Amino acid sequence: MRRRLLALLCVTGSLVTACGMLPGEQDRKTVTVWLMKDSASKEFLQRFTEDFEKTHDDLRLDIRIQEWTGIVEKVRKALEPGSDDGPDVIEVGNTQVPLYADGGRLADLTLESMRDWGKEKWLPGLAQPGKDGNKQYGVPWYAANRVVIYRKDLFEQAGIARPPRTRDEWLADTQKLDSGDDQGIYLAGQDWYTLSGFIWDEGGDLAREKDHEWRGALDTPAALRGMDFYRRLQALGKGPVDADEEHPPQAGVFASGKVAQIVAVPGLAQAIVRQNPDLRGKLGFFPVPGRTAGRPGTVFTGGSDLVVPENTGDQFAATAVVGALTGAEWDTELARTMNYVPNKTTLAGAVADEEGVAAMAAGAAHGRATPNTPQWADVEADNPIKEYMTRVLQGADPATEARRASRKITESLTPDL
Repeated sequence: MRRRLLALLCVTGSLVTACGMLPGEQDRKTVTVWLMKDSASKEFLQRFTEDFEKTHDDLRLDIRIQEWTGIVEKVRKALEPGSDDGPDVIEVGNTQVPLYADGGRLADLTLESMRDWGKEKWLPGLAQPGKDGNKQYGVPWYAANRVVIYRKDLFEQAGIARPPRTRDEWLADTQKLDSGDDQGIYLAGQDWYTLSGFIWDEGGDLAREKDHEWRGALDTPAALRGMDFYRRLQALGKGPVDADEEHPPQAGVFASGKVAQIVAVPGLAQAIVRQNPDLRGKLGFFPVPGRTAGRPGTVFTGGSDLVVPENTGDQFAATAVVGALTGAEWDTELARTMNYVPNKTTLAGAVADEEGVAAMAAGAAHGRATPNTPQWADVEADNPIKEYMTRVLQGADPATEARRASRKITESLTPDL
């Protein structure tokens, strides 16, 4: 009981180094772990800490909860050579790994990933951003991605017996739903994450690397086909062409009762029902449809990886924590607790009973992330993809606008141009 009480006290949202050790535990090595706010519940972290310290009697966990705001500079400072008071394990956004790996600031976890952690089964949208060349720096922890949230009652009224499984079926069904005051789908004109999936489905990319140089790729035939599908789908609703999904927040638009579908993470359904309790029990979920019925559409996969700083005082102890948190037992427990997608395709069955999470898992198996370069953050800072989408939806020539946007992407990815 005393050990349990200590574990409970040491997992908090503030520094916990003041926590004392039990008699006889003076030889334990403290492993400092930075995790992001709301990634895991306090109860989950309490259970994990107790179990980990029980099975690793030479280690003690010091878990410190971090805020997303300002985290990039805080992590960069902690990764500086000579920093001796930083964390041993850090949770980072999957697309942030290249930013931190640049300059050799992260430990190479390739051997552990291949030998112990089954990297061949990892979700590609989490694993690929954590990789630089042949080296694995980020270890997938959990994923979340967009699905289609839909009104079951409106589908039934339109005579649609089941959710669409192909993009052609999706367009046809959405046309049926787009009637009178009802919008077949609410899709904001600048929802570039959703567009990315359509581009990837066609075999295109946002940017491509050749001879160690990145160039924008929105002007390829494949990428243009993805934009054309987006244009046709977006026209079956009243989404603003010059705004993204947060302006206005699409949960509020959907809650108005005049929308049949949106593309969003399943958790948004809770906000919708809070704003319109009459929709309780009327919402369903299905994966974003792909080109064929046998494969869901490719989606942008968000989520978190765990990394180990190169300057850690004990890489062996740090990798023990990473291995435990991302292993099958605790990774599936986290997914069930927080409604996430587990880090491996083979663990999808753990969330099969939750309709929204199961739809996410189906899409995550084919998920991808943004281009694996530290400079991608510069692209998003002044996102030319959004401007490109708006211009096309307003009637401009897609090929011309795609070339313009691709040039801007190239400029951002090559700062010395």
